[in-house]
This record gives sequence, structure tokens and C-alpha cells, in this order.
Amino acid sequence: MTCGPADTVKRRRRTASWTMGARGPTIVAVSDSDRDRRRRKKNNQSWEHQTDDILGIDDLGNPSSPGFSDDELPEKLVASWRDCITGVGQDFKSVKEFREALQKYAIAHRFVYKLKKNDSNRASGICVEEGCSWSIHASWVPASLLFRIKKLNDTHTCGGESWKNAHPAKKLLVSVIKDKLRDSPHDKPREIARSISRDFGIELKYTQVRRGIEGAREQLQGSYKESYSRLPWFCEKVEETNPGSFVKLLTDDEKRFQCLFVSFLSCVQSFEKNCRPILFLNATSLKSKYHESLLTATAVDADDGFFPVAFSIVNNENEDNWHWFLEQLKSALSSSGPLTFVSDRDKGLEKAVHEIFENAHHGYSMYHLIESFKRNLKGPFQGEGRGVLPGKFLSAAHALRQSVFKKFTEQIKQISPSAYDWVTQVEPEHWTSLSFRGEQYNYIIQNVAEPYTKLMDEIKESTLMQKIEALIYMISEVINTRRISSSNWTAKLTPSKEKMVQGEALKAHRLRLFISSDVLFEVHDESTHVVNIEKLECTCLEWKGTSGIPCRHAIAALNSSGKGVYDYCSKYFTVESYQLTYRESINPIPGIGLPLVKEDAELDDVKVLPPAPRPASEQKKEQSKIEDPDKRTVTCSKCKEPGHNKASCKATS
Repeated sequence: MTCGPADTVKRRRRTASWTMGARGPTIVAVSDSDRDRRRRKKNNQSWEHQTDDILGIDDLGNPSSPGFSDDELPEKLVASWRDCITGVGQDFKSVKEFREALQKYAIAHRFVYKLKKNDSNRASGICVEEGCSWSIHASWVPASLLFRIKKLNDTHTCGGESWKNAHPAKKLLVSVIKDKLRDSPHDKPREIARSISRDFGIELKYTQVRRGIEGAREQLQGSYKESYSRLPWFCEKVEETNPGSFVKLLTDDEKRFQCLFVSFLSCVQSFEKNCRPILFLNATSLKSKYHESLLTATAVDADDGFFPVAFSIVNNENEDNWHWFLEQLKSALSSSGPLTFVSDRDKGLEKAVHEIFENAHHGYSMYHLIESFKRNLKGPFQGEGRGVLPGKFLSAAHALRQSVFKKFTEQIKQISPSAYDWVTQVEPEHWTSLSFRGEQYNYIIQNVAEPYTKLMDEIKESTLMQKIEALIYMISEVINTRRISSSNWTAKLTPSKEKMVQGEALKAHRLRLFISSDVLFEVHDESTHVVNIEKLECTCLEWKGTSGIPCRHAIAALNSSGKGVYDYCSKYFTVESYQLTYRESINPIPGIGLPLVKEDAELDDVKVLPPAPRPASEQKKEQSKIEDPDKRTVTCSKCKEPGHNKASCKATS
């Protein structure tokens, strides 16, 4: 007997096999070709490779009950499941076994259930149709070490509506996921799928859960796309709640978002009055499908903590947007004094910095330099080996004399000539204490962007306005927490600077000192140094090098002359400056993260569209500009040659 293509498809779909779902076995329709493929990959339970006919899911990807029609499941198998639940007193070895039995029982009797209480000690289920009388309760019996059904009302008063309504239940899936996201907003699709399987007896594919999560988040948070239209409202509220703050929104001719700049007056004034004139420039991805970037200007407080001054959200990170950000930053700042800007060398921001801030100095971020240095280390390595190279690079950066700088770079050369070549290609006037003319910063080797990056990772599923809200909240928390923590500080200097002074003071006790005049002192340790306390100078160069903390020789001279050491420390390192930095808070801006209300959405004058999607080729091109193009090369520890490791080395012993 011949059959057409449609009959062939039906026969394929009637062929069933087992797959392991999040909560036990699930029936999956498998074609003959699929059967061969699964036999080769029987241990692969990847979400992405499950077939489309998973139990309880219709062809449109909508969640449902475990709902196959009668011709999709082997009739005898379904019949055997009708007695998986027999009644009160039935025992199971564990709650897992009970859940699996209940799942099969629901399939055989064609209804959908929900477990309201569900843990290792008890499980209570009801029919999902509101008002239906069906219910079950089972719990652990310690005396018998069994899981036992205690109550069962096996009568459905819903007329089978739970099963009838199962297939078009995308709303049900979204509703269920929405409830779960309220309790655990950061749950991943895989975790939510397991939870739905456990609570409802429904097996879902990863893609179906992901789409359900998108719908649920939109209901909970509002649309990411529509949140752009709240930006004009946000700008007005910033100026209203924080008078004097600088905020600017830029859109193109099609009202598509381009840039947003925000700088609160309290942060700007705290920076200009109480922090050294240093600003770190960093960029962080907002982790959204629109590929926006967060640009930040961050200062350093009196205890070397990072203090946010301004931020900008831009449609993508490029030279034009950095230039725009720096222009707005200049408008927000009232001081015209020279500033020191620090950024990743690979960003290429030096030109823009000098175009906008005429008297500025520009240095390379030590964190990014060290990371780039590590990535560029290529063998073979001699002498002390690869591990000591980053430390020697830092020592060269902090050297205050040409002879010391040369000493450490020569040591690098002896270990790795290629590492030495890399160091010599980086302009020393942008990173070494010896040659840099701006404020000393190169002792800061932490990643200034890390707090922003962590925050965006944590809230990457949030809307744009919720991300702005979280960012402002983080800045406010930094200010409030540090203000409280420093309220009981009693020393003259902040903890990190006090520790430095005390360390130098201990070394000063061992020094021999000769007084030349009221301001000149000759101090002897391993060598002889001259201190001029009037000019705040010492021939060891460390007083100048540390930008505000007297060296051991100066402390010995100050102690000898009866002068207070703290009077010769920079005001930027005092507890008073620290407390003044965090004295003023950002005034709250209520309702930032709320969805766009219907009335506002209907107003054309506040409509802001998200950035136009960028082609993949453009994204890759932009990424290549921003990131270091060099990749770390594997070096064999046996033959010291690059390109392979010890395990694959072909060199003879």
C-alpha cells in the first residue's frame, strides 16, 4: 500500500522515544533520521538540540499541559500511566518518584496541575483551572522513610478545561514565569524550565522559555524599546530634583537615541574642591541588543577610592561619541585648572583630550597597560621566567631615575627581548613616573571600570531606564556608605595615607641627620640626600613622586626641626577632604525605572526611538578599534618556543 508525504510525516511523529527532561523521563517524537542521530549522541542533552515535538509544547512554541493527542503517544503506554497514582496511602521512595508518577498520571487523565507546595518533605498540587476541586497532598513519613499520599480529591469539576486550554497557553507560560521572576529576578532560562517542570509537570525547550521570559520581563518592567521615550522626562526630573546638575540628551533627525550625558552638581563640586585633578575615562557595555555603551569619568578620593563624577550612555563607543562626552564634561566642570586624564591606550583618546582641555595631561591606564603587556608576552623566556615580568614592568613604571628605569627594562630584555620591544614602543611620557608631567596616578593598578561592569552584568535583563536607575543608586550608595564609615575616623590622614606616613616614620628613626640651615637638611642612610622643607623637595625624589606624602628623609628633617609631619602632607589626603567629598548626597529621583505610562507614550514630542541596529560587520570593525588586537601566545615550557604547549611538543628530550 502506497502512502503520500503527509502519511509519512504522521508515521514519523507516532514513533516515540525517551529523553530526560529537567524532572525525569519525557516522551519525544523522533523521526528515523533523528533516531540515528540521537543514538550517536545519546549523552547530549543540550537544550538547543531537542526536537520540536517535546511533551507539552505545541508547534507554535506555546506552553501547554503535557498535551499530546491520542495518536501521538503509544496507547498502551498511556494506559499504563493511568494507575501511576492509586490513592491515599500510596508510597513512593522519594518526592522525585512521586513527581514523576504524578506527571504521567496527569498525561493519562488529560489535565494540568500545579504544585503549590513543593520541597523534599511535602508536595501539594491543585488543578490549574481556577475553582476545580481536584487536589493532592503527599509528604515524607520519617518512620517509614517513604513519601506517602495523605490526601487526594480525584474529582475534576472543571470539565477538562485545564486540558482544553493548555495548547494556546502562551499567556499561562508568561504568567508563570512572571511569578518566578518576581521571586528570583536573575534566574536563567534553564533554571526556570526546571522549575516549571517540577511545579507543573511540563517539559519546555530552552527557546520557548527564553521567549516566555522576554514576555514576562516586558510585563514586569515595561518594554526596553519604549523605555527610551522616558529619557526626556528623566532629564527634566534630574534638573528638578538636583538643581544645577548638567544633563543633556541627543537624538538624530529620526528621533533615534544617540547620547545621554549626566553629571550631578554634588559630584562635580566634591571632585573640584576635594579630590586631586585626576579623571579616569572608561567604557562599559550595557549588555543589550542595541549595543549601547556606558562612558564614565571617575575621580580618586583621599583614600584612593573611586568617586564617580559623570557618565554618558551612547549608541556605540567611537571617537565621535567620546569627543561629545568630553565636550559635555568640560561644560559641567567649572574649574579651568589643568586636569590629568587617564584612559586605555588602545582607545586613542589623547587627541580628543587635548583638543577640548588645552592644559590637560593624558596618561595610560596602568591596569590596561599591564593586561596588554601580559597578552603580548611571547616566549621563549630566559632567566627568572615569564612570571616576574609584570612586576619588573611596574618597577620600571615607578622608577624615579633614568638609571633605575633602565635597570628594570634591561632585566626585562634579558628575560624576553620581545617583551622589551613592546615596552620601548609605549611612549614613556604617558605612563612612567620619570617622564609623566601630570598628577601621579600610576600606582593605581585596579580596574576602575569594574564596578560599572559588574553592575551591568547583574542587570543586563533590565530596561534602559532601570539601568540608569541602578547606576544612580550605586553612586548614591557609594556616597552614603563612605560618609557613614568615615564619620568616626579620628586620624589626620585617611587610612591608606596614614599607613604610608607611619611606615616612612619608622624608617626615619634609623637615619643620621645634619642641619645645614633652617630649611636645608643633609640626611644619611645608604646614601646621602638633601631635604628642602620649604620647597617640599628631597634629592631621593620620592617626596615629589608620591605627590603629597613626605619621604623618610623629609620626616627625619621635619622631626628634627620640630615641625608637624601632617602639615606637610597634601590636603587631598586628609580625612577632612574625604568627608567633604561624601558630604553631599544625590537627591532621589522617584520613578526612574517605571514603565512608560500610556499618556506619555501617546505624546509625539517625548517619543525617542532606540538606536538603529548596527550591521555585524560594523560591530566587528568597531570592536577591533577598541580592543587590543594582539592575542596571548602559548609558549612551551619544555623547548621555550611559542605556538604549542608541553603536551604537543615534538622536541626530542
